[in-house]
This record gives sequence, structure tokens and C-alpha cells, in this order.
Amino acid sequence: MMSNRIFFVCLLCAITILGRTQLNVIPQPQSCVFSKSGAFVLNAETKIVYDPAFSSEASILFNLLLESFQLKNELEPFKQPARGIIYLKRKNGEMNEVMAHAEYYQLDVSEQSVVIESYKGVGILHGIQTFLQLLPVEVPSSGVLSIGALSIKDFPAFKHRGLLLDCGRHFMSTDFIKQTLDIMSAYKMNVFHWHLTEDQGWRIEIKKYPKLTEIGGFRTENGRQYGGFYTQNEIKEIVDYATKLHITVIPEIELPGHSSAAIAAYPYLSCTGKSIPVETEWGVFKDIYCAGNDQTLQFIYDVMDEVCSLFPGKYIHVGGDEAPKVRWESCTKCQKRIKGNQLKSEAELQTWMIEQVATHLKKKGKSIIGWDEILEGGIPADAAIQSWRGMQGGIDAAQKKHGVIMSPTSHCYFDYGLEGIDTKRVYEFEPIPNELNAEYQNFIWGAECNMWTERAPQETVHSKILPRMLSLSEVLWTHPKEKDYNEFERRVKQDFKRLDKKGVKYGFISTPLQFDSKINGDQLWVELKRYSEDVVLKYKLKNTKMDWVDYRGSIPIQSKQVLAVSMKTLGTENESVVERTYAAHQGLGKELKLNYTPSNSYSGGGYNALLDGRLGTSNFRDGIWQAVQGKDMEMLIDLGGIKDVKSISTQWFHYANAWIFRPQRVEYWGSVDGNNWKLLLGDDLQLAAESPGELIVSSACPVNDIPYVMRYVKVIAKSIGKCPNWHDAPGEPSWLFCDEIVIE
Repeated sequence: MMSNRIFFVCLLCAITILGRTQLNVIPQPQSCVFSKSGAFVLNAETKIVYDPAFSSEASILFNLLLESFQLKNELEPFKQPARGIIYLKRKNGEMNEVMAHAEYYQLDVSEQSVVIESYKGVGILHGIQTFLQLLPVEVPSSGVLSIGALSIKDFPAFKHRGLLLDCGRHFMSTDFIKQTLDIMSAYKMNVFHWHLTEDQGWRIEIKKYPKLTEIGGFRTENGRQYGGFYTQNEIKEIVDYATKLHITVIPEIELPGHSSAAIAAYPYLSCTGKSIPVETEWGVFKDIYCAGNDQTLQFIYDVMDEVCSLFPGKYIHVGGDEAPKVRWESCTKCQKRIKGNQLKSEAELQTWMIEQVATHLKKKGKSIIGWDEILEGGIPADAAIQSWRGMQGGIDAAQKKHGVIMSPTSHCYFDYGLEGIDTKRVYEFEPIPNELNAEYQNFIWGAECNMWTERAPQETVHSKILPRMLSLSEVLWTHPKEKDYNEFERRVKQDFKRLDKKGVKYGFISTPLQFDSKINGDQLWVELKRYSEDVVLKYKLKNTKMDWVDYRGSIPIQSKQVLAVSMKTLGTENESVVERTYAAHQGLGKELKLNYTPSNSYSGGGYNALLDGRLGTSNFRDGIWQAVQGKDMEMLIDLGGIKDVKSISTQWFHYANAWIFRPQRVEYWGSVDGNNWKLLLGDDLQLAAESPGELIVSSACPVNDIPYVMRYVKVIAKSIGKCPNWHDAPGEPSWLFCDEIVIE
């Protein structure tokens, strides 16, 4: 821990009127001391009294007790000590270093009263949230709500405990955002990073540029208009709501990349000046703001002026990530700007552009935060860095004495599936890298969990954030040096009851089940393994007459079938359905030789993954797809004897924005003896390399009336080679992804 942080010894246990038990609080307090006996009883007669500075927090407590227990407690300013009160007290007297922490609070529970004490309202609110977690979820049958006597002294380890919510890809309602802020407050998260502009939508009203929302706020999908935006009054409403919860709102206005929606509204902002649509696909796009155009800079200044008037916080996030420089390389204005400012590269031109914006914002009393790419051409003097491509960007920034927010994809990207980042993985996160010397550790402000929404419309967002955000909340607040994950998971499961009561749609703690396929000859069975006996499973095979049935054992697969599995945890309300596609065929489990070594990152499950019966999903990170980079694929299958083969088919993944390209040619060969080969089909895939979006591309030998006779099958896929010049990484080796060779 950093040298200037002082911590109490944390005693992780509590007392109730029945005796000692564990403390069901997330995040755990820094210090908790327990009385041997006694308890405070809460009922409708309990008064909430408060010092004048804490009237807002008193109203919050009143409303939360009303919402949770239908208690209409009397609310009044403090007059004199009394029994049976909850007292929100302004702390007086001498401060030590711990008490001087802006978010410090004390919570003292006795038979006579509950006293929540702090120098500031933010500390009072943290104490209120801890107090509420100490209460039972439901009123017991006795009708008595009680808390065992104890004393808590608490404050956070890190000052920046954030959640990024991407409203650019999918628009979220103001009510949903308020509910998200309520959830953040309950677990002492204090920064709401609001991602408001994207290629797929501009979400903030800018009065000087009405087309930003009239045109840029909407995209056309399947013939329908999709989108929305926040008026300036709605922005003020959200900021005011967050402020009362002591949550800082940091807006993100992306530049110079991720700006297609703005360019769709005002084409002159780009290097070409050509009209483009608001993007409907995900990824990285080559049309970005023109750094050589003075009109573009003035546009950004004007936008930032209105943004500054709406957000009172010190920081504006300017993005700076994933900005391909292809347009700048051929733009006469950008090249003139590079030459005129003695810059060495397009990377330095991006730094120059961001420095202009930072200078403009500084006049408004604001500073910037940028993604770690802004380090590449040099970093503005007072800029902070959000490190997402691992921890190195944060290390480099801290060593240059810049503030750092850690958000590595390895632990903090909650749009990723539980297969890679589950609750335990997040709990293991250490925001301060071991490589960072003590003198620089104070520059690590904290961390954020990032909720990008390419595949997460509003109705699924909370199930992705929760319960993983609870892990990050404890990492950033308590920063336990010795982490007892099993004990933490116990508290998470206990907290599910509280979330159920609030109607929050949370997700699973870890991957709820594992799909295991078993092969016997040409027969394929699927077995499901639960991560917990608490998970109830039902399944059905789609496109059949089967209804949902309880899972009791192996599921036989006939031909190509889609298996749907329903999962629900006992004692909870949330249910989710996942699907996997399987194919039973003649090649299952047969001998396979590859002319390549599969990527460690995308092995598909092992060397023989292409004959295991599993077909990949639309997510290339699902663990089913097998890939190589910069090479062709050649696969040789021995069917173990001469067979009649009616067809051979394969699926390929194509996602140009992630450097994944379909093969330029696929060949299918057959042989009886392994020496003499016959070309069955040479398929030059007609899909253009630059085709947008994430696509599964199929290729196949057609079914013949007279089957092919063979023992050996060879499939050759010719890679497109290096990424094309139009791409954001021209010259880099492209990826080739395959999921299964289906031989029928």
C-alpha cells in the first residue's frame, strides 16, 4: 500500500442479538469493533435527526428506509440527545490524518442510538449505506429490525472508484441511469464516466450544432431508426442526481476518432468532407476529425464550451483511442499542419490536437483524461491517463507524474464474458503494479470497470455489471492485502437477496455452466457441468417439438442442432438462456494433422478442436474458434477407412475492425490413399475484405446425388495476408479463424 495511507486493523465479524456472526457488508470497512452485548432496534418510531449540513443525506436515508421497509420515520434537525434515534452528526474536534480523509466516517451502534459521524456529507452517505447493509433484507417474523452493537471507522483506499457506461452504442433512459447511480452509491463507487459520443450515436444536445443530435443521434438498423439523445435539461437532472449521491460525473467526448456520428451530421469535420452515415457496425473507422482543419478545431472548442457548462467536475474525458491515421496521411491540410508545427508523425499530430483542446479547457478550469494511446506522441502537462491496454500505459504515465486510472481489459472490461473475467478474477485485481516504485504509487488514483455496450442493450447492462462491480468496489475501497475470496463470495450471495428486492437484474458470479462434448464414433453427446449446485438447468433442442425439460444427464445430438439451456440460481429471480450449436458428423474425433500451431489466445479448445462437433458463436472470443495470424491454414483428416462423403463444410469468422478476415480462397480435396488427391471444390469467397461487421462466413462442397468416395480429406484456406491499406493497421498480419470441419 502507499506509504501515506493509514489503515486500521479490520475485524471481519459482527454481533447480533443472537450472537456473533459475519459482517455482511460490501465493501468491507477498514475497522470494526464489536460490543459483547446489546442491539439497536429500528421501527417506525425511530427518529432520524441530523445536523443542518446533512439535510440532503437525511432525506436519502428517509427514502431508502421507506423503500426497503415501508418505514415512515420522522425526520427533523437535531435538537438534543435522545434514545431511539439515528443521528447524522457533524464531526468536531481535532483531526488526525485518517479523519482528514474526505470520505471518512464513523458508525456507532448502541442500544440507545445509531450515530453516523463525519466532517462531510459524502462520509455521512457512506455511513448510511453501511448501516443499511447491516439491516436484514426483510423484516423478520418477529417484526423487529435490529443491529448488534458495534463501532466502525472507515474510509477508502483509492479516491477514484468508477464505472464507465457507454450510451453511444445503445441509448439508455434517464431512469435507468439514475438506478445505476443508486447501485453505485450503495457500494461506495463515486465516479460515473459517461460515454456520450460514438461512431454509432451522438447522445448530448449541443445547441450551437443541432444536427449532432438530429442526425448524429440516430442510426438506421433493419429499416428502422434507432437511437436517442439527452437534452441539456436531462443532463443537468442526471448531474444533479449524481451530485446528491456524491458521485462525480465525467463526460467523455471522443476525439479525434470514434467520431462518425458527428461527421455524419457535419461532413466538413473530416478530411474528405464527404457525407457518411451514422455507423451501424462496431469497431474502428477511418473517417476521423481532420486535425488540419481550423473549422474542426473551432467545432470542438464550441462543443467543449457547452459541455463545461453542464458538468461541474474538474475533468473532461477526450478519448484519444483507436484513431486510425489513414486519412491524415493523405490529407493536405493535416500534412501542412505537421510541417508547420515541426511535427515528426501523425501520432504527434494527434498529441498536438489534444494539446489544443486541453489548453482551451484549461481556460475553463478543466483538465483532460485520455485513454493510454495519448501517451504515444507525448502527453499534455496536466492530463490524466486511463490505462486499458494492460497496465503499462498506467505505469508509464505514473512515472511521468500523471494521474492514472487503471482499466485493463484483463480485469475491468465487463462487456467481456464470464469465461474470461468473472467475479473472482476482478477480486484478484491489484490496481498498483508491482513494477511501480513507491515514489510513483500515489499517482494511481484508482480504477474503473468499463461497460461497453456493443452487445449490451439497456436490458442486459446490469446483469453484466453485477456482481462483478462488487468485487471492484471492495478492491478499491478496502484494498485487502490478504484476499479471502470465498468469504467475499458468501457476502455476494447474501447480497443477491437485497438486489432481488430492488428488482435489479444481476448476472452470475462465474460461468454458470460448462458445455462438455463427448464423442463415440459418429455419435455426439453434450454434458452440462454447473459451477454450483444452486444452479437449476433446463434445456431444449431448438427447431424440434421438444419443450423445456430438466437436465438430468447427457444430451444426444443428431446432425446439426442448436441446444438452448436455461439457468436459474435457487432463491433468486433472475434467469438467463444460452445457446450452443453442435454438429454430429463423420469426422468427429478423427485423426487430424495441421500445418500450423493454433494461437494460444484462440486455440478453440486444443489441437483437435476442429473435429469436436462444436460450432462457434458470433463472439470470436467464445473459446470455440481456432485461429492463426499471418498464415494459411491446412488441415488433413483421416476418416479411418473409405467413406461415402456427401458434403464438407467449414465456417470462417470475418471482422475487419479486429483484423480478422475471411480466407480469400478455400479448397477441398479428397483422396482414397493419401497420395493421389482430387480437388473437389475451389471456393473464392465473394465477400469483400472490407465488409463491415462481425460475420460468420460459410463455405462448402455442394451435396451430390453421387457421394464422394474417400478416406482422407484436406482443407486449405488461403489467408488474405496483411491487413489492407485502408485498415487502421495496414501491413499488420491478419487473423484467420475457423470453427469446425463438418464432414457428412
